[in-house]
Order: sequence, then structure tokens, then C-alpha cells
Amino acid sequence: MTNERIIWKNFKNGEKSALSFIYYQHVDALFNFGMKISSNPDLVKDAMQELFYDLIRQKKTLGEVKNIRFYLLKSLRRRILKSLAKSRKSVDIEDNPEVIPFDVDYSIEEELIKNEDKSVRERKLLSALQKLSPRQKEAIYLRFNCEMEYDEICEIMDLNYDSARKLVHRSLKSLREVMGEPTRKSILLLIA
Repeated sequence: MTNERIIWKNFKNGEKSALSFIYYQHVDALFNFGMKISSNPDLVKDAMQELFYDLIRQKKTLGEVKNIRFYLLKSLRRRILKSLAKSRKSVDIEDNPEVIPFDVDYSIEEELIKNEDKSVRERKLLSALQKLSPRQKEAIYLRFNCEMEYDEICEIMDLNYDSARKLVHRSLKSLREVMGEPTRKSILLLIA
């Protein structure tokens, strides 16, 4: 049995230390991911609080979890989108995934504002990142910042496996074209 499964089992059995471990292990990643979907920190914090409240309340009925971070990210995303859908009654987010907001402020953006003398490569990458759709930004973020596998991206973004791979591939291809870079590795070093 993996460590994740043991921790989850201990949590389900009521061990407070397991809940604390889960919370402190994932709280920063959850908040950062939530802020990519909504720029409202209060909405993200509320969604996180509801997520952990429901985990505690329903721990006995929860199923097995292989990857706790994946489970939490997927649950948080669903909660945030539900809150956003309520506030945007005119746009049905669930039926139109292209309107789901996902804004990634890579550290490159902050540095460009502070220092106008940044290299041409960074400016090109910033421009290329801004041209990506919200779905492409989310897929790239999940794949490379959260180190998710494609099957996990599929579940979080409600895509099939081939669509997730194509979305990431096309995003990287778009970045490469703008950057004029032959390898994926050089782009990923700039994104990280």
C-alpha cells in the first residue's frame, strides 16, 4: 500500500494528524491552482474551506484515493466553477469550457513589469503565453507546474485522453513557433 493510500486510510479512520498532513501538504498548491481559475482570493479560500469541511463531514463515505493532490485539485476546480457559474448566470460554464477563466501569471510577467530590459526570449514567451487560450494555459499549468499525468488532466478538465495530449502538444507547438525554439526543454525552463 502506497504512502498516499495509507494517509488516506488513516484520514478516513479519523486520525487528525492525517488530516493535518493532507492539509499542509496541499494547501499551497490548492490555493495557487484556485487563483489561476479565479482571481478572487476570498472565493478560492471559501472553496478550499468547503472542500475540507466536506472531506471531514463525509470521510466515512469517501472512496479510495490513489493521488490525494489530484483528488483535491479536481474537487476544488469543480467547487470554484460552480461558484463562478452562480455569479455568471448568463454564461453556462459547465456547457462551454472555453469560457472557464484560467489565468496564469508566470514569474516572467512580474519581472517584465519591474524590469523593461528583460531579454527578447522572455518577451517572446510572454507574448506567446498570452496568445494561448484559457484551456491551453490550464493544461500546460497542470502538466508542468502540477506535474499531472494526462489521465489526471483528463479528469480535471473533463477531456478524453487524446484531447488532453493534443491540447498540451498544440500549446507547446504554439509556444515553440513563437519562440523559434526547436526543443520543448528550453521552453519549459522559461515557463517554470
